[in-house]
Amino acid sequence: MSQSVETHPVASVVVDTAYESGSIDRRLRGSFVEHLGRCIYGGIFEPGHPRADADGNRLDVAELVRDLGVSLIRYPGGNFASGYDWRAGVGPVEDRPKRLDLAWRSIETNLFGLAEMSRWLELVGADLAYTVNLGTQGLANAVELIEYANFPGGTALSDLRVKHGRKEPYGIKTWCLGNEVDGPWQLGHRSAASYAELAAQTAKALRLVDPDIQLVVSGSSQPQMPSFPAWDAAVLEQTYGLVDLLSIHAYYWPNGDDLPSYLAAGAGLDAYLDAAIATCDYVQAKLHGDKRIDIALDEWNVSFTDDSWQDGHTPWTSAPELVENVYNGYDAVAVGGMVSSILRHSARVRIACMSLLANVSAPIMTCTGGPAWKQTTFLPVREAARHAGDASLLTVTDSPRMTTSRYGELDVLDVAATIRHEPEAVTLFVTNRDTTRGCPLEIRPVGLGRQIEVAHEVLRGSPEQNTQDAPDRVGMQPLATTTRAVDDVILDIPPASWNVIRLQGRG
Repeated sequence: MSQSVETHPVASVVVDTAYESGSIDRRLRGSFVEHLGRCIYGGIFEPGHPRADADGNRLDVAELVRDLGVSLIRYPGGNFASGYDWRAGVGPVEDRPKRLDLAWRSIETNLFGLAEMSRWLELVGADLAYTVNLGTQGLANAVELIEYANFPGGTALSDLRVKHGRKEPYGIKTWCLGNEVDGPWQLGHRSAASYAELAAQTAKALRLVDPDIQLVVSGSSQPQMPSFPAWDAAVLEQTYGLVDLLSIHAYYWPNGDDLPSYLAAGAGLDAYLDAAIATCDYVQAKLHGDKRIDIALDEWNVSFTDDSWQDGHTPWTSAPELVENVYNGYDAVAVGGMVSSILRHSARVRIACMSLLANVSAPIMTCTGGPAWKQTTFLPVREAARHAGDASLLTVTDSPRMTTSRYGELDVLDVAATIRHEPEAVTLFVTNRDTTRGCPLEIRPVGLGRQIEVAHEVLRGSPEQNTQDAPDRVGMQPLATTTRAVDDVILDIPPASWNVIRLQGRG
Protein backbone atom coordinates (compact mmCIF):
# COMPACT_ATOMS: atom_id res chain seq x y z
CA MET A 1 0.00 0.00 0.00
CA SER A 2 1.53 3.32 -1.04
CA GLN A 3 2.11 6.03 1.53
CA SER A 4 1.12 9.64 0.93
CA VAL A 5 3.93 12.14 0.54
CA GLU A 6 3.71 15.41 2.45
CA THR A 7 3.45 18.40 0.14
CA HIS A 8 3.80 22.14 0.36
CA PRO A 9 0.84 24.49 -0.05
CA VAL A 10 -0.06 25.33 -3.64
CA ALA A 11 2.36 27.66 -5.43
CA SER A 12 1.25 29.80 -8.37
CA VAL A 13 2.83 31.44 -11.38
CA VAL A 14 1.38 33.99 -13.79
CA VAL A 15 2.93 34.01 -17.26
CA ASP A 16 1.80 36.40 -20.00
CA THR A 17 2.88 35.92 -23.61
CA ALA A 18 2.95 39.72 -24.08
CA TYR A 19 5.78 40.29 -21.61
CA GLU A 20 9.06 39.14 -23.11
CA SER A 21 12.16 39.88 -21.06
CA GLY A 22 14.85 39.08 -23.65
CA SER A 23 15.49 37.18 -26.85
CA ILE A 24 17.23 33.82 -26.51
CA ASP A 25 20.52 33.88 -28.42
CA ARG A 26 21.23 30.57 -30.13
CA ARG A 27 24.72 30.79 -28.62
CA LEU A 28 23.23 30.00 -25.20
CA ARG A 29 23.37 26.41 -26.44
CA GLY A 30 27.16 26.52 -26.43
CA SER A 31 29.69 24.02 -25.16
CA PHE A 32 33.41 23.90 -24.54
CA VAL A 33 36.12 21.71 -26.06
CA GLU A 34 39.60 21.89 -24.55
CA HIS A 35 42.78 19.91 -25.05
CA LEU A 36 42.26 18.43 -21.59
CA GLY A 37 42.18 14.74 -20.70
CA ARG A 38 40.02 12.73 -23.08
CA CYS A 39 37.78 15.59 -24.20
CA ILE A 40 39.24 15.55 -27.74
CA TYR A 41 41.45 12.48 -28.06
CA GLY A 42 39.21 9.52 -27.32
CA GLY A 43 36.23 11.84 -26.96
CA ILE A 44 35.08 13.65 -30.08
CA PHE A 45 38.11 12.46 -32.13
CA GLU A 46 39.36 8.88 -32.28
CA PRO A 47 40.89 7.72 -35.57
CA GLY A 48 40.47 3.98 -35.96
CA HIS A 49 37.30 3.80 -33.88
CA PRO A 50 34.59 1.62 -35.51
CA ARG A 51 32.32 4.68 -35.72
CA ALA A 52 35.00 7.16 -36.88
CA ASP A 53 34.73 8.94 -40.23
CA ALA A 54 37.62 9.55 -42.63
CA ASP A 55 38.72 12.55 -40.53
CA GLY A 56 38.83 10.51 -37.33
CA ASN A 57 35.69 12.09 -35.85
CA ARG A 58 33.50 9.76 -33.81
CA LEU A 59 30.11 9.74 -35.53
CA ASP A 60 28.37 8.30 -32.46
CA VAL A 61 29.59 11.28 -30.42
CA ALA A 62 28.64 13.69 -33.21
CA GLU A 63 25.09 12.29 -33.15
CA LEU A 64 24.89 12.96 -29.41
CA VAL A 65 26.26 16.48 -29.89
CA ARG A 66 23.56 17.23 -32.45
CA ASP A 67 20.93 15.77 -30.11
CA LEU A 68 22.26 18.03 -27.35
CA GLY A 69 21.60 20.99 -29.64
CA VAL A 70 25.07 22.52 -29.41
CA SER A 71 25.35 25.72 -31.47
CA LEU A 72 28.76 27.15 -30.44
CA ILE A 73 32.05 25.63 -29.33
CA ARG A 74 34.64 27.52 -27.31
CA TYR A 75 38.11 26.21 -28.23
CA PRO A 76 41.04 25.38 -27.60
CA GLY A 77 40.68 26.23 -23.91
CA GLY A 78 40.55 26.94 -21.07
CA ASN A 79 43.80 26.78 -19.20
CA PHE A 80 45.33 24.97 -22.15
CA ALA A 81 44.94 28.07 -24.34
CA SER A 82 47.33 30.08 -22.17
CA GLY A 83 50.25 27.89 -23.22
CA TYR A 84 49.18 26.97 -26.74
CA ASP A 85 50.78 28.10 -30.00
CA TRP A 86 48.22 27.75 -32.78
CA ARG A 87 50.99 27.17 -35.33
CA ALA A 88 51.67 23.75 -33.81
CA GLY A 89 48.15 22.65 -34.79
CA VAL A 90 48.09 23.62 -38.48
CA GLY A 91 49.61 22.19 -41.63
CA PRO A 92 50.40 18.54 -42.45
CA VAL A 93 49.70 16.34 -39.45
CA GLU A 94 52.93 14.41 -39.90
CA ASP A 95 54.92 17.63 -39.53
CA ARG A 96 53.26 18.83 -36.34
CA PRO A 97 55.39 18.82 -33.20
CA LYS A 98 54.58 17.17 -29.90
CA ARG A 99 54.63 19.77 -27.13
CA LEU A 100 54.39 19.98 -23.35
CA ASP A 101 51.02 21.15 -22.10
CA LEU A 102 51.94 22.91 -18.88
CA ALA A 103 48.34 23.55 -17.81
CA TRP A 104 47.47 19.85 -17.39
CA ARG A 105 51.04 18.45 -17.36
CA SER A 106 50.37 16.34 -20.42
CA ILE A 107 51.89 15.72 -23.85
CA GLU A 108 49.99 17.44 -26.65
CA THR A 109 50.35 15.56 -29.95
CA ASN A 110 48.73 18.34 -32.04
CA LEU A 111 46.98 15.76 -34.20
CA PHE A 112 43.85 17.87 -33.76
CA GLY A 113 44.01 21.58 -34.55
CA LEU A 114 42.15 24.37 -36.30
CA ALA A 115 41.45 22.49 -39.56
CA GLU A 116 40.26 19.40 -37.70
CA MET A 117 38.04 21.50 -35.44
CA SER A 118 36.57 23.28 -38.45
CA ARG A 119 35.63 20.00 -40.14
CA TRP A 120 34.15 18.67 -36.89
CA LEU A 121 32.06 21.85 -36.47
CA GLU A 122 30.66 21.36 -39.97
CA LEU A 123 29.77 17.80 -38.99
CA VAL A 124 27.79 18.85 -35.90
CA GLY A 125 26.48 22.18 -37.23
CA ALA A 126 28.07 24.53 -34.70
CA ASP A 127 30.11 27.76 -34.81
CA LEU A 128 33.49 28.51 -33.27
CA ALA A 129 34.51 30.87 -30.47
CA TYR A 130 38.33 30.92 -30.46
CA THR A 131 40.35 31.73 -27.33
CA VAL A 132 43.64 33.42 -28.17
CA ASN A 133 46.73 32.89 -26.03
CA LEU A 134 47.35 36.00 -23.96
CA GLY A 135 49.31 33.99 -21.41
CA THR A 136 52.61 32.83 -22.87
CA GLN A 137 51.98 34.48 -26.25
CA GLY A 138 50.40 37.87 -26.89
CA LEU A 139 49.42 40.53 -29.41
CA ALA A 140 51.59 39.44 -32.35
CA ASN A 141 50.58 35.79 -32.10
CA ALA A 142 46.86 36.69 -31.99
CA VAL A 143 47.14 39.00 -35.01
CA GLU A 144 48.99 36.35 -36.99
CA LEU A 145 46.27 33.83 -36.14
CA ILE A 146 43.39 36.01 -37.33
CA GLU A 147 45.30 36.77 -40.55
CA TYR A 148 45.79 33.04 -41.10
CA ALA A 149 42.19 32.19 -40.23
CA ASN A 150 40.08 35.07 -41.54
CA PHE A 151 41.96 37.04 -44.22
CA PRO A 152 40.93 36.03 -47.78
CA GLY A 153 44.40 35.67 -49.29
CA GLY A 154 47.38 37.40 -50.83
CA THR A 155 49.48 37.60 -47.65
CA ALA A 156 52.03 35.18 -46.27
CA LEU A 157 49.80 33.77 -43.54
CA SER A 158 46.53 33.68 -45.49
CA ASP A 159 48.36 32.01 -48.36
CA LEU A 160 49.81 29.54 -45.88
CA ARG A 161 46.25 28.58 -44.97
CA VAL A 162 45.53 28.02 -48.65
CA LYS A 163 48.68 25.91 -48.94
CA HIS A 164 47.42 23.87 -45.98
CA GLY A 165 44.30 22.99 -47.98
CA ARG A 166 41.80 25.62 -46.88
CA LYS A 167 41.13 28.10 -49.68
CA GLU A 168 38.20 29.94 -48.04
CA PRO A 169 38.76 31.76 -44.74
CA TYR A 170 37.56 30.09 -41.58
CA GLY A 171 35.52 33.20 -40.86
CA ILE A 172 35.71 32.97 -37.07
CA LYS A 173 33.40 35.65 -35.68
CA THR A 174 33.80 35.25 -31.91
CA TRP A 175 37.22 35.77 -30.29
CA CYS A 176 37.99 35.41 -26.59
CA LEU A 177 40.87 37.53 -25.29
CA GLY A 178 42.63 35.01 -23.08
CA ASN A 179 41.33 32.78 -20.31
CA GLU A 180 40.91 33.28 -16.55
CA VAL A 181 43.75 35.77 -16.41
CA ASP A 182 42.60 36.75 -12.90
CA GLY A 183 43.59 33.30 -11.60
CA PRO A 184 47.03 32.77 -10.01
CA TRP A 185 46.98 29.24 -11.48
CA GLN A 186 46.94 30.62 -15.02
CA LEU A 187 50.02 30.70 -17.21
CA GLY A 188 50.64 34.40 -17.78
CA HIS A 189 48.51 35.50 -14.82
CA ARG A 190 48.44 39.32 -14.70
CA SER A 191 47.02 42.13 -12.66
CA ALA A 192 43.78 43.66 -13.91
CA ALA A 193 45.62 46.75 -15.16
CA SER A 194 48.29 44.75 -16.98
CA TYR A 195 45.79 42.40 -18.59
CA ALA A 196 43.45 45.23 -19.57
CA GLU A 197 46.24 47.02 -21.42
CA LEU A 198 47.17 43.85 -23.33
CA ALA A 199 43.52 43.01 -24.06
CA ALA A 200 42.79 46.53 -25.32
CA GLN A 201 45.76 46.52 -27.68
CA THR A 202 44.89 43.04 -28.93
CA ALA A 203 41.26 44.01 -29.49
CA LYS A 204 42.27 47.03 -31.57
CA ALA A 205 44.58 44.94 -33.72
CA LEU A 206 42.13 42.09 -34.29
CA ARG A 207 39.43 44.52 -35.41
CA LEU A 208 41.84 46.08 -37.92
CA VAL A 209 42.08 42.70 -39.62
CA ASP A 210 38.36 41.87 -39.33
CA PRO A 211 36.01 44.67 -38.21
CA ASP A 212 32.99 42.35 -38.04
CA ILE A 213 34.14 40.11 -35.19
CA GLN A 214 32.80 40.03 -31.63
CA LEU A 215 35.32 40.21 -28.81
CA VAL A 216 35.03 38.67 -25.34
CA VAL A 217 37.22 40.09 -22.58
CA SER A 218 38.27 37.91 -19.65
CA GLY A 219 36.50 38.62 -16.38
CA SER A 220 36.31 36.64 -13.16
CA SER A 221 36.95 32.91 -13.22
CA GLN A 222 34.46 32.21 -10.42
CA PRO A 223 32.16 34.17 -8.11
CA GLN A 224 34.26 33.18 -5.10
CA MET A 225 37.28 35.11 -6.37
CA PRO A 226 38.11 37.81 -3.81
CA SER A 227 38.78 40.22 -6.69
CA PHE A 228 35.22 39.89 -8.09
CA PRO A 229 33.76 42.26 -9.24
CA ALA A 230 36.57 44.81 -8.86
CA TRP A 231 38.72 42.93 -11.39
CA ASP A 232 35.93 42.97 -13.95
CA ALA A 233 35.25 46.68 -13.48
CA ALA A 234 38.94 47.59 -13.79
CA VAL A 235 39.31 45.56 -16.99
CA LEU A 236 36.12 46.95 -18.54
CA GLU A 237 37.13 50.54 -17.83
CA GLN A 238 40.20 50.05 -20.03
CA THR A 239 38.53 47.97 -22.74
CA TYR A 240 35.05 49.53 -22.92
CA GLY A 241 34.25 50.46 -26.49
CA LEU A 242 36.68 47.83 -27.79
CA VAL A 243 34.92 44.65 -26.62
CA ASP A 244 31.39 43.29 -26.75
CA LEU A 245 31.09 40.77 -23.93
CA LEU A 246 32.54 40.04 -20.50
CA SER A 247 33.57 36.42 -19.89
CA ILE A 248 32.74 34.92 -16.50
CA HIS A 249 32.88 31.31 -15.32
CA ALA A 250 30.74 29.48 -12.76
CA TYR A 251 31.01 26.02 -11.24
CA TYR A 252 28.91 24.74 -8.35
CA TRP A 253 29.53 21.61 -6.35
CA PRO A 254 27.99 19.55 -3.54
CA ASN A 255 28.73 20.65 0.01
CA GLY A 256 28.71 17.45 2.02
CA ASP A 257 25.13 16.44 2.81
CA ASP A 258 23.71 19.89 2.05
CA LEU A 259 21.63 18.71 -0.89
CA PRO A 260 19.05 21.57 -0.82
CA SER A 261 21.82 24.15 -1.35
CA TYR A 262 23.21 22.09 -4.21
CA LEU A 263 19.83 21.87 -5.90
CA ALA A 264 19.66 25.67 -5.55
CA ALA A 265 22.76 26.19 -7.72
CA GLY A 266 20.56 28.31 -9.97
CA ALA A 267 20.09 30.79 -7.13
CA GLY A 268 23.84 31.14 -6.80
CA LEU A 269 24.14 31.70 -10.54
CA ASP A 270 21.32 34.27 -10.39
CA ALA A 271 23.27 36.34 -7.87
CA TYR A 272 26.52 36.03 -9.84
CA LEU A 273 24.93 37.05 -13.12
CA ASP A 274 23.11 39.96 -11.50
CA ALA A 275 26.39 41.23 -10.03
CA ALA A 276 28.30 40.82 -13.30
CA ILE A 277 25.58 42.62 -15.28
CA ALA A 278 25.51 45.41 -12.70
CA THR A 279 29.29 45.75 -13.05
CA CYS A 280 28.99 46.12 -16.82
CA ASP A 281 26.30 48.76 -16.39
CA TYR A 282 28.32 50.60 -13.73
CA VAL A 283 31.26 50.95 -16.10
CA GLN A 284 28.99 52.12 -18.90
CA ALA A 285 27.48 54.76 -16.59
CA LYS A 286 30.85 55.83 -15.21
CA LEU A 287 32.22 56.35 -18.70
CA HIS A 288 28.99 57.97 -19.95
CA GLY A 289 28.95 55.36 -22.71
CA ASP A 290 26.16 54.26 -25.01
CA LYS A 291 27.47 50.73 -25.65
CA ARG A 292 26.01 47.89 -23.60
CA ILE A 293 28.41 45.14 -22.55
CA ASP A 294 26.77 41.73 -22.31
CA ILE A 295 27.82 38.50 -20.61
CA ALA A 296 29.56 35.41 -22.01
CA LEU A 297 29.15 32.67 -19.42
CA ASP A 298 31.58 30.61 -21.43
CA GLU A 299 32.28 28.02 -18.75
CA TRP A 300 29.53 26.71 -16.49
CA ASN A 301 28.65 23.39 -14.90
CA VAL A 302 28.43 21.43 -11.70
CA SER A 303 31.66 19.71 -10.82
CA PHE A 304 33.57 17.92 -8.09
CA THR A 305 36.90 19.26 -9.23
CA ASP A 306 39.65 20.57 -6.98
CA ASP A 307 43.39 19.95 -6.91
CA SER A 308 42.69 16.23 -6.38
CA TRP A 309 42.69 15.79 -10.17
CA GLN A 310 46.45 15.51 -9.79
CA ASP A 311 46.21 12.52 -7.44
CA GLY A 312 47.32 9.40 -9.24
CA HIS A 313 47.94 11.38 -12.43
CA THR A 314 51.12 10.34 -14.20
CA PRO A 315 52.43 13.55 -15.76
CA TRP A 316 53.55 13.94 -19.33
CA THR A 317 51.29 11.36 -20.90
CA SER A 318 48.97 12.01 -23.83
CA ALA A 319 45.21 12.37 -23.24
CA PRO A 320 45.18 10.94 -19.69
CA GLU A 321 41.88 10.29 -17.91
CA LEU A 322 41.31 13.50 -15.97
CA VAL A 323 38.28 14.87 -14.11
CA GLU A 324 35.92 12.23 -15.50
CA ASN A 325 33.06 12.95 -13.11
CA VAL A 326 30.14 10.55 -13.20
CA TYR A 327 26.91 12.43 -12.54
CA ASN A 328 23.67 11.32 -10.92
CA GLY A 329 20.08 12.53 -10.95
CA TYR A 330 20.71 15.18 -8.30
CA ASP A 331 23.53 16.65 -10.39
CA ALA A 332 21.13 16.86 -13.33
CA VAL A 333 18.56 18.77 -11.25
CA ALA A 334 21.28 21.24 -10.17
CA VAL A 335 22.27 21.69 -13.83
CA GLY A 336 18.61 22.23 -14.69
CA GLY A 337 18.46 25.06 -12.17
CA MET A 338 21.49 26.67 -13.80
CA VAL A 339 19.85 26.32 -17.23
CA SER A 340 16.78 28.11 -15.87
CA SER A 341 18.95 30.92 -14.51
CA ILE A 342 20.66 31.38 -17.87
CA LEU A 343 17.32 31.56 -19.66
CA ARG A 344 16.00 34.08 -17.14
CA HIS A 345 18.99 36.31 -17.88
CA SER A 346 18.84 35.90 -21.66
CA ALA A 347 18.46 39.64 -22.21
CA ARG A 348 22.09 40.06 -21.13
CA VAL A 349 23.67 36.61 -21.25
CA ARG A 350 24.34 36.13 -24.97
CA ILE A 351 26.82 33.23 -24.84
CA ALA A 352 26.76 30.24 -22.50
CA CYS A 353 29.10 27.25 -22.85
CA MET A 354 28.62 24.18 -20.70
CA SER A 355 32.02 22.87 -19.61
CA LEU A 356 33.16 20.51 -21.08
CA LEU A 357 31.60 18.50 -23.91
CA ALA A 358 33.04 14.98 -23.67
CA ASN A 359 34.47 12.90 -20.80
CA VAL A 360 35.83 15.79 -18.69
CA SER A 361 33.00 16.87 -16.33
CA ALA A 362 30.88 16.33 -19.39
CA PRO A 363 27.35 15.46 -20.51
CA ILE A 364 28.80 12.89 -22.96
CA MET A 365 30.99 9.96 -21.94
CA THR A 366 32.89 7.57 -24.19
CA CYS A 367 34.74 4.30 -23.95
CA THR A 368 37.91 4.18 -26.03
CA GLY A 369 37.16 1.85 -28.90
CA GLY A 370 33.65 1.36 -27.54
CA PRO A 371 30.31 3.13 -27.09
CA ALA A 372 29.32 6.67 -26.15
CA TRP A 373 26.42 7.56 -23.85
CA LYS A 374 24.52 10.44 -22.28
CA GLN A 375 25.23 11.41 -18.70
CA THR A 376 22.32 12.60 -16.57
CA THR A 377 23.42 16.22 -17.03
CA PHE A 378 22.84 15.85 -20.77
CA LEU A 379 19.08 15.85 -20.22
CA PRO A 380 18.27 19.39 -18.99
CA VAL A 381 20.58 20.95 -21.58
CA ARG A 382 18.94 18.99 -24.38
CA GLU A 383 15.42 19.77 -23.18
CA ALA A 384 16.15 23.50 -23.01
CA ALA A 385 17.64 23.39 -26.52
CA ARG A 386 14.49 21.69 -27.79
CA HIS A 387 11.86 23.73 -26.01
CA ALA A 388 13.20 27.13 -24.87
CA GLY A 389 12.09 28.86 -28.06
CA ASP A 390 12.66 32.46 -29.08
CA ALA A 391 12.48 34.62 -25.94
CA SER A 392 12.25 34.46 -22.17
CA LEU A 393 9.09 35.66 -20.43
CA LEU A 394 8.57 37.58 -17.23
CA THR A 395 6.80 35.60 -14.52
CA VAL A 396 5.13 36.42 -11.21
CA THR A 397 5.60 33.50 -8.83
CA ASP A 398 4.11 32.93 -5.38
CA SER A 399 5.92 29.98 -3.84
CA PRO A 400 6.34 28.52 -0.37
CA ARG A 401 9.71 29.33 1.13
CA MET A 402 12.58 27.21 2.43
CA THR A 403 15.93 27.92 4.05
CA THR A 404 19.27 26.77 2.67
CA SER A 405 22.59 27.01 4.46
CA ARG A 406 24.38 28.43 1.42
CA TYR A 407 21.83 30.91 0.04
CA GLY A 408 19.51 31.61 2.95
CA GLU A 409 15.75 31.79 2.37
CA LEU A 410 14.57 30.88 -1.14
CA ASP A 411 11.41 29.94 -3.00
CA VAL A 412 10.79 26.19 -2.96
CA LEU A 413 9.94 26.37 -6.67
CA ASP A 414 12.22 28.14 -9.12
CA VAL A 415 10.43 29.03 -12.37
CA ALA A 416 11.74 30.21 -15.73
CA ALA A 417 9.42 30.71 -18.70
CA THR A 418 10.06 31.02 -22.45
CA ILE A 419 7.99 31.47 -25.60
CA ARG A 420 8.19 30.03 -29.10
CA HIS A 421 6.50 32.23 -31.65
CA GLU A 422 5.68 29.90 -34.56
CA PRO A 423 3.56 28.03 -33.61
CA GLU A 424 3.06 29.92 -30.37
CA ALA A 425 3.83 27.85 -27.28
CA VAL A 426 5.05 28.59 -23.76
CA THR A 427 7.48 26.38 -21.87
CA LEU A 428 8.07 26.57 -18.13
CA PHE A 429 11.21 25.12 -16.54
CA VAL A 430 10.51 24.45 -12.87
CA THR A 431 12.92 23.25 -10.17
CA ASN A 432 11.69 21.94 -6.83
CA ARG A 433 14.61 22.54 -4.47
CA ASP A 434 13.01 20.70 -1.54
CA THR A 435 14.40 17.19 -1.29
CA THR A 436 11.47 15.66 0.62
CA ARG A 437 8.25 17.53 -0.19
CA GLY A 438 6.40 17.96 -3.45
CA CYS A 439 4.63 21.18 -4.33
CA PRO A 440 1.48 21.70 -6.40
CA LEU A 441 1.84 24.49 -8.96
CA GLU A 442 -1.07 26.47 -10.33
CA ILE A 443 -0.19 27.96 -13.71
CA ARG A 444 -2.10 31.03 -14.88
CA PRO A 445 -1.23 31.56 -18.55
CA VAL A 446 -2.35 34.73 -20.30
CA GLY A 447 -2.52 35.07 -24.09
CA LEU A 448 -2.69 31.43 -25.16
CA GLY A 449 -6.42 31.18 -25.90
CA ARG A 450 -9.44 29.61 -24.22
CA GLN A 451 -8.00 26.11 -23.94
CA ILE A 452 -4.44 24.86 -23.82
CA GLU A 453 -2.69 21.57 -24.34
CA VAL A 454 -0.43 20.70 -21.41
CA ALA A 455 2.58 18.36 -21.49
CA HIS A 456 4.66 17.76 -18.37
CA GLU A 457 7.96 15.88 -18.12
CA VAL A 458 10.06 15.51 -14.99
CA LEU A 459 13.72 14.79 -14.28
CA ARG A 460 13.91 13.34 -10.77
CA GLY A 461 16.85 13.80 -8.46
CA SER A 462 18.32 10.51 -7.22
CA PRO A 463 21.66 8.77 -6.67
CA GLU A 464 21.11 6.87 -9.93
CA GLN A 465 23.63 7.31 -12.76
CA ASN A 466 23.75 6.60 -16.47
CA THR A 467 26.62 4.27 -17.29
CA GLN A 468 28.03 2.33 -20.21
CA ASP A 469 26.01 -0.71 -19.12
CA ALA A 470 22.85 1.27 -18.30
CA PRO A 471 22.97 4.39 -20.50
CA ASP A 472 19.27 5.25 -20.09
CA ARG A 473 18.72 4.50 -16.42
CA VAL A 474 17.96 8.18 -15.73
CA GLY A 475 15.72 10.00 -18.18
CA MET A 476 12.86 12.44 -18.60
CA GLN A 477 9.56 10.93 -17.43
CA PRO A 478 6.16 12.08 -18.78
CA LEU A 479 3.70 12.98 -16.02
CA ALA A 480 0.73 14.53 -17.80
CA THR A 481 -0.54 15.33 -21.26
CA THR A 482 -3.98 16.86 -21.37
CA THR A 483 -6.14 19.68 -22.68
CA ARG A 484 -7.94 21.84 -20.16
CA ALA A 485 -9.41 25.26 -19.48
CA VAL A 486 -6.80 27.96 -19.01
CA ASP A 487 -7.91 28.75 -15.46
CA ASP A 488 -7.44 25.16 -14.28
CA VAL A 489 -3.79 24.16 -14.73
CA ILE A 490 -2.52 22.65 -11.49
CA LEU A 491 0.39 20.24 -11.68
CA ASP A 492 2.27 18.33 -9.01
CA ILE A 493 5.99 19.15 -8.89
CA PRO A 494 7.84 16.22 -7.25
CA PRO A 495 10.55 16.80 -4.64
CA ALA A 496 14.13 17.25 -5.87
CA SER A 497 13.11 17.58 -9.51
CA TRP A 498 13.51 19.68 -12.65
CA ASN A 499 10.39 19.91 -14.79
CA VAL A 500 9.56 20.87 -18.38
CA ILE A 501 5.95 22.06 -18.75
CA ARG A 502 4.79 22.88 -22.29
CA LEU A 503 1.62 24.90 -22.91
CA GLN A 504 0.11 25.36 -26.35
CA GLY A 505 -3.13 27.16 -27.18
CA ARG A 506 -6.06 25.27 -28.69
CA GLY A 507 -8.54 28.05 -29.58
